[in-house]
Amino acid sequence: MPNQLNDSELQLLEAISGLTGTPDGAYNIRLNGQAQSRASTQNITIEKKTDGKDGIDIRIEPNTINEKVYIPVIMDESGHSEMVYNDFYIGENADVTIIAGCGINNCGSHDSQHDGIHTFYIGKNAKVKYVEKHFGEGGGTGSRIMNPTTVVNIAENGLMEMESTQIRGINSTKRITNARIDKNGTFIVKEKLLTHESQYAESDFEVNLDGENSSANVVSRAVAQDRSQQLFTAKIYGNNKCHGHSECDAIIMDDAHIAAVPEIRANNPEANLIHEAAIGKIAGEQLIKLMSLGLTEKEAEQHIIDGFLK
Repeated sequence: MPNQLNDSELQLLEAISGLTGTPDGAYNIRLNGQAQSRASTQNITIEKKTDGKDGIDIRIEPNTINEKVYIPVIMDESGHSEMVYNDFYIGENADVTIIAGCGINNCGSHDSQHDGIHTFYIGKNAKVKYVEKHFGEGGGTGSRIMNPTTVVNIAENGLMEMESTQIRGINSTKRITNARIDKNGTFIVKEKLLTHESQYAESDFEVNLDGENSSANVVSRAVAQDRSQQLFTAKIYGNNKCHGHSECDAIIMDDAHIAAVPEIRANNPEANLIHEAAIGKIAGEQLIKLMSLGLTEKEAEQHIIDGFLK
């Protein structure tokens, strides 16, 4: 499977998914708009869509425990553009990890773009850990563009933990997440984002806490370097007795720009909603302390950034 990829494609695959060989369990590896390889298991089925849309359906049987699904996307064809629809159906009482992500290597003069809509239907008492990494590289003049949309539907007592990381090299991205949470359901988001040069990144979260005792915790940590720009928007609507929290912590450097726009709306007197935001530069005393240990200023900055985004 991965041994059919060239060296740079294998490196890209490892950067976004951690894969260094054929994964155990169910997987779908997409290369330049086509399924490079695919496998299902007894409990997890991955099939090409039959409704005319480009994408796959992933069906996880009820009571499936401790299994993983890999669905990475890699692109190294300059000028390739795609819109992909992936739907996930997670059965009741399942407990699974889904590892996604997209890597683009653009060495040409044309823009390469991956847009995708991932829709999750999480059954009662089911637990999902969803991990996605976005990464770009290549010495060409063409841009690397990603616009991922994640739609989350969590049934009673369900849980989804989403870890979203943009590493480096993406020229432009708009990351949209819409979630609806039923009774006693939980939605947890941990976003890590780094932009540099003249890159632009936008994160837009909308969470509807519809069920009694539903909860959401959306936390973003971001670093903007050089002339890059970031916009973080978090909208949490408390439509029942619930708890919602959003937080944006950001480090701004050089000539970058960062904006955090919160919206919390209580539509029920027992909704408990909190928003926090902090944007600032690296403290001078932190740099001085590390430089006193022998690090250069750039090395000290990188050490602080690595720790902040860890």
